Amino acid sequence: MEKLYFASDYMETGTPEILERLSALKGKKLTGYGSDEISESARNRVRAAAGVPEGDVFFLSGGTQTNAVVIDTMLRPYEGVIAAHTGHVSAHEAGAIEHGGHKVLEIPAVDGKIRAEQIAETADAYWKDENHDHLVMPAMVYISQPTEWGTLYSLKELEDISRVCREKGLALYVDGARLAYGLGAEGNDVTLPDLGRLCDAFYIGGTKCGALLGEAVVFPKKDRVPHFFTMVKQHGALLAKGWIAAIQFDTLLSGGLYEKLGRNGDRQADRIRKVLDEKGYHQHVRNSTNQIFITLTKEKAKELSGKVELGFWENKGNQVVMRIATSWATTDEEVDSLLEML
Repeated sequence: MEKLYFASDYMETGTPEILERLSALKGKKLTGYGSDEISESARNRVRAAAGVPEGDVFFLSGGTQTNAVVIDTMLRPYEGVIAAHTGHVSAHEAGAIEHGGHKVLEIPAVDGKIRAEQIAETADAYWKDENHDHLVMPAMVYISQPTEWGTLYSLKELEDISRVCREKGLALYVDGARLAYGLGAEGNDVTLPDLGRLCDAFYIGGTKCGALLGEAVVFPKKDRVPHFFTMVKQHGALLAKGWIAAIQFDTLLSGGLYEKLGRNGDRQADRIRKVLDEKGYHQHVRNSTNQIFITLTKEKAKELSGKVELGFWENKGNQVVMRIATSWATTDEEVDSLLEML
């Protein structure tokens, strides 16, 4: 049997629709740095999808780059960002935020999520401390939708967090690296316009959701970060061929394709979850998106590794938490083979 790959959701190239549009550009000359007509079309399509007709939209190449640039440009040198201790900026970005000069202010999370009350307590604790001038000032809240554990914030939870952020003078930034799988998940009640209404900044993920590369950064209010374009270049993150990322979002946000791709990943994951339950596997965290976390003995994980590539997540004594990630491109046949193996 050919080895199966369920380690991550960015192992395939890109959707056929994107590849066809890129191929059709053969021989065409386009101006640089997002000044071309394709980039403008894509920006307008993002604005329409998010319900922010006056918003600013920028296309960057990857998630960690996007988080580092957005957080650095939105914060002053003495400010930090509140995040779950399991958040991507806390755990899986090699200190990229700290490298930019900003401390990640970690707070405990339950199944990857933080609560509005925790955010308020963290902000209040800073101002009540008589030595706060010697401390890093909390000025932003970072969450992801879905979270690092594949869980989702409900609309009520997101509204509560947004309200607290505005009361406490904190910017709210949402990492949407896997947003397609959140939008397509059973039980999800958060939409793109909700993000446009409740956030100061967010991004629509492409790299993990059908694009070859790219993330669409959205600032619902124009000039929320003055001269952001210039600072993107200062960070070495400005694509000369900006249309490469733009054409992918122009495609993904046409005809409901983005949500359709997300639903496929979620549907395939639901099929796997059902069999895992039937066979008595322990799922470390329950969610309805495209990431599944199972606890295995190290011996069982090693045995499976010869047949299927899963993602390592964390050690737990003599056991290990492994991730099964489906994607926009996962087929019924691949899932059938995995289920037979499990």
